[in-house]
Amino acid sequence: MDPLLVGRHLRARRRASGLTLDDLSARVGIAPSRLSLFENGRREPRLSQLDALATALGVTVPDLLVAEAPDPRTALEVELDRYQRQALYADLGLPAVPPTRALPQEALESLVGLHRELRRRANAAIATPEEARRANTELRLWLRGRDHHLPEFERAAEDLLAVVDHRSGALTHHDVSRMARHLGFSIVHVNDLPHSTRSVIDLENMRIYLPPASIPGGHGLRSLALQAMAHRVLQHTEPEDYAEFLRQRLEINYFAAACLMPQEASVAFLQAAKQGRDLAVEDFRDAFGVTHEAAALRLMNLATVHLELPVHFLRVRDDGAILKAYENDGLPLPEDVSGSVEGLPVHPAWASRAAFARTNRTTEFYQFTDTTAGTYWCSTQTGTSAAEEFSITVGVRFADSKWFRGRDTAARADARTAGVPRDEQDAALLQHWRGRAWPSAKLHAHILAPLPTGTFPGVDDEEVYRFLDAHARPAEPGGR
Repeated sequence: MDPLLVGRHLRARRRASGLTLDDLSARVGIAPSRLSLFENGRREPRLSQLDALATALGVTVPDLLVAEAPDPRTALEVELDRYQRQALYADLGLPAVPPTRALPQEALESLVGLHRELRRRANAAIATPEEARRANTELRLWLRGRDHHLPEFERAAEDLLAVVDHRSGALTHHDVSRMARHLGFSIVHVNDLPHSTRSVIDLENMRIYLPPASIPGGHGLRSLALQAMAHRVLQHTEPEDYAEFLRQRLEINYFAAACLMPQEASVAFLQAAKQGRDLAVEDFRDAFGVTHEAAALRLMNLATVHLELPVHFLRVRDDGAILKAYENDGLPLPEDVSGSVEGLPVHPAWASRAAFARTNRTTEFYQFTDTTAGTYWCSTQTGTSAAEEFSITVGVRFADSKWFRGRDTAARADARTAGVPRDEQDAALLQHWRGRAWPSAKLHAHILAPLPTGTFPGVDDEEVYRFLDAHARPAEPGGR
């Protein structure tokens, strides 16, 4: 209950009844001075007092508690009051301006405008790397607590897939376009997407702008379109902070994956493979026509809940740094003091790094690895993006390797020590060169760069708005 909003409703109802504060005081037995405090939001009336006031004014208690202001002026007064009670303003150490009737309309509008801009700038402010890492860690732990399975998004995907009656196999571009039309969108392919975007949604003209072909990194056009639709299906609003941005990003990726690899068909496929002791990410990938990474992540979504298999997923750069990691099988991921794993190096003996040493990288690499938490079996596939080489790893504890293809591998590595020489030759090298070398480190630019600002982190708002303005005309023939 907003005290000022309730007070303003009281004042509006009192004046509409032609009563003065003294008149109302006589009817309800509350001093005029206290009624004035109620109307100015400085005191909250008790429920019994509200009931008496409502009766005296010929209205009900709910009439005094409605969320909408009784008039535009009051709406501005309430908005100013709320802004001034928030920590963002309190931290400035400035005095509050009472939103009374004595405040000129122009001054009121100016103050509210300043507060709106202050809030907008705060929301668009540069987030520190520590804030981003903390938000990402919280999201990773939240996912682990749910076994990386989100039933609400499975149902949302099933509902949209029902529009095109898609149940299994590769989802076609045609069906994706039909799904978009069902939501009121048309898909338009353009060559001039803003450089900081993968897609752009025009909510005024109901268009989804996509590139003419898949962009580097394995993001297929179907997935891009489904992610754009997900914002509509999941009723997203503009993110208020970086944590909400990350959560929305996770949700649209999950939704797109659930559309491309429908739960019922995927679980049936994986259960049959498990029964035959022949689970393989590459088969799952090929069955639904998706990328290896998409199939590996989708297996992570479904394995624990539907196959009773705790698993882990890793995307690791060729220098060993973690780009993405999820686990619910107890894999001892490297963590910093905040619990974050991104950017930290995995042990050189892990399969996600050992796979880069192979000459033939066209097939999956299998390996058992001894860790401080037990032995794990892993399947790793390497790949290349426009920016870097990377590996995708899915693994399970030793006891669960019996369900997977590649469990008969003879490859085994020991990762139970960190920074300790693995043999006498390594020990001799360390002893000889320690203190006698000074390498120049390859510093990745993102380490020092602040997180991008804007309504959507990483996106240049102005560039997007110029793009939309240029395309705000009937789509040319040929656009899907």
